[in-house]
Amino acid sequence: GADVINLSLGDDSESAHPEPSEDAAVQYALKKGSVVVASAGNGGKKGDHVSYPAAYPGVIAVTAVDEDGNRAPFSTRRWYATVSAPGVDVVIADPDRKYYEGWGTSAAAAFVSGAAALVKAAHPGLTPAQVKRLLEDTARNAPVGGRDDSRGFGFVDPAAAIREGGRLRPDDLTSAAYGRKYFGPGPDRVKEEDTASGWAAPAAGGLGVALLITAVVIWRGDRRRPDEFLI
Repeated sequence: GADVINLSLGDDSESAHPEPSEDAAVQYALKKGSVVVASAGNGGKKGDHVSYPAAYPGVIAVTAVDEDGNRAPFSTRRWYATVSAPGVDVVIADPDRKYYEGWGTSAAAAFVSGAAALVKAAHPGLTPAQVKRLLEDTARNAPVGGRDDSRGFGFVDPAAAIREGGRLRPDDLTSAAYGRKYFGPGPDRVKEEDTASGWAAPAAGGLGVALLITAVVIWRGDRRRPDEFLI
């Protein structure tokens, strides 16, 4: 039932690699109508290793820029970069009910998740792919050539995305709300056919009926008057 999923996390180590089950989970969420946003990685000074889940297809991967709109030195530069957002000296709300200044593509991803949530609130019928294209097409300060690995298509512009979204025809793919439960049923599982249990229950029931009938017949056959037993 989630409209937007923020993943301010990732593995951008030298051993980072795609995980089929993780990719399947991302694709499942997208199929159900959830926009998936992830941090592009903080390996800009450590080799720009690919970060997952940012690199999975369909994910909005967010890079970080400073107060002047320039790429933050730590921000990973890779082909999957979608848009950029503030990631240097960002005021962050902490679970301990305090605020502090932080940095990273995680903060930038949270900013873009908020932008995606505003777009979905204004245009709930838009699909994750439409929201992603909106953020790309309406981004400000686009790099030379329209896109690069440092900042994607440019600096995210929520207001422009909302305005432009009104011109699109929604594909009417809604999030998979699942009653009052917090989560949906998850990926469909292959049902295993249990042939033994399939015939065991009917057989047991039939046997029980047969025994009952036999008992009734015997009981009725033995119902004699007391004097019938006298010699």
